[in-house]
Amino acid sequence: MTLKTAIWQFARKNSVTSRMLALRSLSRASHLHSSGWFESFKEGMAIDGLGSPIPWITYGAIRFLAERVNPMMSLFEYGSGNSTLWWSSRVGRITSCEHDAAWYLLMKDRLPAKVRYVQAELSTGQYARQIESEDAQFDIVVIDGRDRVQCAKSSSGALALGGVIVWDNTDRPEYREGYEFLRDLGFRRVDFWGMGPINTYESSTSIFYRSENCLGL
Repeated sequence: MTLKTAIWQFARKNSVTSRMLALRSLSRASHLHSSGWFESFKEGMAIDGLGSPIPWITYGAIRFLAERVNPMMSLFEYGSGNSTLWWSSRVGRITSCEHDAAWYLLMKDRLPAKVRYVQAELSTGQYARQIESEDAQFDIVVIDGRDRVQCAKSSSGALALGGVIVWDNTDRPEYREGYEFLRDLGFRRVDFWGMGPINTYESSTSIFYRSENCLGL
């Protein structure tokens, strides 16, 4: 019996975690290993292979953005978490908006001082409108929380010249109204399909941009 056969026979008799560990032992050179997907699946959070926080979006989008964002940029984020930590180490100014009060309390002491962290009520619509009350315009708006169609509508007027919208889970048809709203305003769209941290399925993260944009699209 070969080592490979022995590993898979063992894996079939054990849990999903055991199967992942067996697969990992055979796939040290795979993208799942180099991207940190195994670690994210094991820990149940969006992290890379070194345990550092990353956004819970597709790996292709993470790589693209990491190469193009810079400390001169400002960002507004709908939905907070490890993505907030990742973004805060790369852009100059960041505002993160969270609707969940319990999660807000859990995260607020973990974020660096440069992050303006706000909690806004979802049921009243204030969450989606929060960006409208900001006395600033933003180079990047990240939509990865709740009420995403309304977030897109509120964000369109808060973008700086060349500003872009990064929208996760754009494979979901329930957000079509938001996609069409941005299209009618002249936004183009590029999709990054693939796997992301934790997930075992394919999804899409999209960047909505116009001819002049801060990412060089």
